[in-house]
Amino acid sequence: MDRPRTPAHLIGRTRRRRRPRLALVAGLAAVTLGALVNVPSARANTAQPTPADCPAGLAGRATCYTGQDANGAYYAMAVPKKWNGSLVVHAHGGPDLGEGSDPERSVADLDRWSVMVDQGYAWAGSSYRRGGYGTRMAAADTENVRRLFVSAFGEPRRTYLHGQSWGGDVAAKAVEVYGGPHGPYDGALLTDGVLAGGSRGYDYRVDLRVVYQYYCKNLPRPSEPSYPLWQGLRPGSTLTTTGLRARLQECTGYASAPQERTPQQQRNLDDILAVTKIPERTLESHLRFAVFTFRDIVHNRLGDRNPFGNQGVWYSGSHDDKALNAGVERFAADPAAARDLSYDSDLTGKVALPVLTLHAIDDPTAFVEHEAAYRATLRGAHRDRYLVQTFTEEHEHSQLSDSEYANSLAALDTWVRTGGKPTPRKIASTCAAFDRVYATGCFYDAGFHPSSYASRVAARPGGLHWPAMTARQERAWSRVPGVGIAP
Repeated sequence: MDRPRTPAHLIGRTRRRRRPRLALVAGLAAVTLGALVNVPSARANTAQPTPADCPAGLAGRATCYTGQDANGAYYAMAVPKKWNGSLVVHAHGGPDLGEGSDPERSVADLDRWSVMVDQGYAWAGSSYRRGGYGTRMAAADTENVRRLFVSAFGEPRRTYLHGQSWGGDVAAKAVEVYGGPHGPYDGALLTDGVLAGGSRGYDYRVDLRVVYQYYCKNLPRPSEPSYPLWQGLRPGSTLTTTGLRARLQECTGYASAPQERTPQQQRNLDDILAVTKIPERTLESHLRFAVFTFRDIVHNRLGDRNPFGNQGVWYSGSHDDKALNAGVERFAADPAAARDLSYDSDLTGKVALPVLTLHAIDDPTAFVEHEAAYRATLRGAHRDRYLVQTFTEEHEHSQLSDSEYANSLAALDTWVRTGGKPTPRKIASTCAAFDRVYATGCFYDAGFHPSSYASRVAARPGGLHWPAMTARQERAWSRVPGVGIAP
């Protein structure tokens, strides 16, 4: 459905919608509910969402549904009893590395972000058709769950994307691919997003992988088959996450109290953390990504081609930088592999709707400097007028305050409805009203501005210019047969 053009001085947009099919909602709600947590594991492509029990936090306040789409992606939906007529479409983080779609993932996300349903919004989230990396695939599955919702319940008055962590990249990609002037989305909320894209957003984990091996020499051990570190882990390895933790503990003593570490363990740990700028509390999770997710990207998604490089990077902060830089493993990316990863997950900044971000300043997983990369991306595309960024003095990655989530969604909705672009200070000032309901705190720092991405992550040659993939480059690559990462 076409929308009326918005005056040039307004960023927010409004549009006329079909009235939601509330009668259908009421009819489905009367059906006997199944157990939401016991979704069948067998593939079952359902034509319509199936009524199911809601998470405990929404019991009696919403009607919930589950299903599996034609691509095999499980999903969950919720419609509040007092529906305001609008929809939030959620893109989850990860990526998870299971072979198929996880029926419990979207259910867990509905439980985690039930505050959005509590605020009167319907909610829909996909578990994606498979595990493993694939940003465009996940964006397509996110768009598909929106279409399934519309088919069952009618077109909402307004539709918002919400992306968390890697899902921030997924949602930002969906904004660019599906969110044109006459597209189905009105705005997007990106929380603690991995917004530097795939070709640059994992460079600090590339650095971790090679720096770790320089000091620890146990992944692989000298007695084990060798492999280039850009593989993450050799394809046939049977190493488990438990085994990885044991090797990290052996080298650094990271799980022990400082007084229980050997001097060599402490020095290894100090050097690794100082060089990579990774927080100690998330060292293990970042290394898991640099091992297992890198293997998925390289082996499963890119046919054993290398998309990563560290040529020209000078590593600093160790007790002996000269020795480190002389001994660390170096490699250059395969151009076609780098192209395919970039096409799949880099952002062009081609945004045409309001985007609000919320990010913890001390996020230990998706560093806050990802926000600087995203602003530079939109500025490079001359679209930064569509962006408002907010920051909080929190220390977690995906457990921000419910008061802030509710406040952010309300601020985005007001922006879209009125066309009045909010300021970070204005958004911070409205949080107290929601905190009177949820009592989880408001921790905004309205004056904070993140440093450049390169201040946290060593830039590769050419890596100081944003966007990492321009819209023109994307169009050119889209004509290459087989480009990107297959669903």
